[in-house]
Amino acid sequence: MELMEGLLTRRSVRKFEDKPVPKEILEQLVKAGEYAPSAHNTRPWEFLVLQNKDILKHFRVVQRSALFAENAAAVILVCGREDLSFSREKEGWSYIDIDCAAATENVILAAHALGLGACWCGAAPMSGPIAALKEYFKLPENVRPFSIVVLGYPAETPKQPERFDASRIHWEKW
Repeated sequence: MELMEGLLTRRSVRKFEDKPVPKEILEQLVKAGEYAPSAHNTRPWEFLVLQNKDILKHFRVVQRSALFAENAAAVILVCGREDLSFSREKEGWSYIDIDCAAATENVILAAHALGLGACWCGAAPMSGPIAALKEYFKLPENVRPFSIVVLGYPAETPKQPERFDASRIHWEKW
């Protein structure tokens, strides 16, 4: 699949076939995430790959937007390491969410390119899901969950609406 085709045809998939995703493909998805750009090349991400059906059912409790995870083949929890993120503590900002968003986007685009369906469900910046995920998975203090990528072989083909809107392009001035 060509890059532009992948960008323009990727859709959020929430219905999956009852078919496992091989470990090698899951590793490819994580590898794609690891190749995302990050501020000052800090690469502050960690990936928790989950396939156990009992664990996947738990997502309905943690994050309502991920109810369908129980029927997926896997979830990749993209997390950020606060100790590695480029930040200015005294100014109160960090690039951790931006960096993890880039990694998440790479994962879902790679999934699409490999014939999988995926859906990005949020964790950060919501304090409830962050706390619940940290507790349930016993994440280290410096690791913060960012996104829940639900994936598997698609059992649906979501509609492909036209998204391009030339009126949102501003040339030289607003």
